[in-house]
Amino acid sequence: MKLKFSLLYAAIAVLPLGPVFGQSLQDADGPQARESVRQVAIIGAGAAGSSAAYHLHNYSSRYGVSVNITLFEKTGRIGGRTLTVNPFDDPSQRVELGASIFIEKNLILYGALKDFDLKKRDPDEDSDPTLGIWDGDSFVFTINESHSFWWNAAKVIWRYGVMAPRRTQNLMESTIAKFLRLYEEPFFPFRSLTQRTYELGLVDATGVTGEQLLKANSVGDLYAHDIVQASTRVNYASNIARIHGLDTMVSMAPEGAMAVAGGNWQIFEKMVHKSGAGLLLNTSVVSIGLASHDKDTQDRVRYTLEVAPSSNSSSSAEKYPLVFDDVVIATPYQFSKIAAGDGVIQHSIDAIPYVQLHVTIFSTPFRFSPAFFGLTDTTAIPGTVLTTLNKDDDPTSGVEGVGKAGFFSISTLRKVQNPKTKKEEYLYKIFSPAAVTPGFLSRLFGVDVPSTFTIATENTDSTESPISWYHPHVFNSYPKALPRVTFQDPIIGPSLYYTSGMESFISTMETNALMGKNVARLILDDILGIYSGVGAGSEDGSVLVADGMQKIVCDRGKTPPAQDMLKDL
Repeated sequence: MKLKFSLLYAAIAVLPLGPVFGQSLQDADGPQARESVRQVAIIGAGAAGSSAAYHLHNYSSRYGVSVNITLFEKTGRIGGRTLTVNPFDDPSQRVELGASIFIEKNLILYGALKDFDLKKRDPDEDSDPTLGIWDGDSFVFTINESHSFWWNAAKVIWRYGVMAPRRTQNLMESTIAKFLRLYEEPFFPFRSLTQRTYELGLVDATGVTGEQLLKANSVGDLYAHDIVQASTRVNYASNIARIHGLDTMVSMAPEGAMAVAGGNWQIFEKMVHKSGAGLLLNTSVVSIGLASHDKDTQDRVRYTLEVAPSSNSSSSAEKYPLVFDDVVIATPYQFSKIAAGDGVIQHSIDAIPYVQLHVTIFSTPFRFSPAFFGLTDTTAIPGTVLTTLNKDDDPTSGVEGVGKAGFFSISTLRKVQNPKTKKEEYLYKIFSPAAVTPGFLSRLFGVDVPSTFTIATENTDSTESPISWYHPHVFNSYPKALPRVTFQDPIIGPSLYYTSGMESFISTMETNALMGKNVARLILDDILGIYSGVGAGSEDGSVLVADGMQKIVCDRGKTPPAQDMLKDL
């Protein structure tokens, strides 16, 4: 039975989550009440939206500003593309379906892991230690991480020489070092991501393909084709000739990979809880319009959001108007189905092509068939198979450039227990540009997989199908990161912010969280009358000021000091 939406509001209002929503047009309590508390709406509870709520709460508390945050999420959960599934419906065997890892240099996520006292886990602790790179005909390189460092180093040097890995490592470290300056003054916060890209010298990486960047830095073609391209394919489903150099370098920076035990989404759930934001799950924002002005608002632009239950957000559904001072669109606008009224979006939002990635996780007692890989010995097959292009492929051959290999990666995650047979099985994950078919799995394992993948009859033993548990999912996972030198700015109208422009720059949990934090700081500064986020600033820290805003000096050397402001990273 469906609850009336007003009852949904009433139920959420009594939850201990802090203030719930902005004032409706009919219930505004006059100019004094409207001016005392800044009403902020955040649309989307993924990495960016959760981070924006959390950091805005922290900033407003630190500076004594009254902010009322309402978070709208069209699904029934927090975390966006951070998503877990439970093999055999057993939460104790939970596995990441979406964004799987982060690293210590991901300052926001790693800081949150410690601040929220979440348990860290090694994402590879139970996985098969063998890895191979397959081009659709043969394995061009294999390695066993259980072997000694020196043995594996010798294998790399034997095939690729010393300089290609070293030059790639140096290039990656110098590129990431430039990016990390984006967290600090005078580069944080920023109104223009394009401007910061030029100021930090990152346009040299974003404006060329990964292939061009590697060539310009004398990285050998073979290493680029095998190792670097396998990394861009597993991380971004893209070949080095069709992805910009910055994402290419990000793909080569997995050192110290970690995850949160039980799911990375817990970071963002904790952020929302700590923010005190009013959380409306299963609630879609249908439209954004300009609210009417009166003389007491001092001509500040305010916005009316029409919202409806996600299960009934059609044009005929009853919608509920709410009014806010600031609005953050923290979801890709092109997928949001939000209608913007005249004059709302003053700086157009780019519609960019996203990669549609199929992620398939399943369990079976079988190992890979040697015949699939043109081998005769089962023990010679790596547990994790990354792919690269075949010599006869071009970057756009096949579906989305996947080439002869037909998939981007297959990983043996770990062993799980089948509750029906009480036996251990292997849990696999496949990244592919199209849906995995029973025929593909039949060839991969050398057994007959039925058209239904699994057999769902209660009295049928699971061994009658080689696939005992199966879960497919499709993500609009990240933009096709073609080279570019301009990026979507985070401010798209007065007090109207957009976070997904970051994704064409770097698409990760961390960078979306960084954009959420950046927007939070811009909102705080706007409340304080500070026109921040312009150029890198002068030596004394002074910034440009807009008409009606006070002349201000940045926090550099002031209280609270910049380093204290960045502790929550």
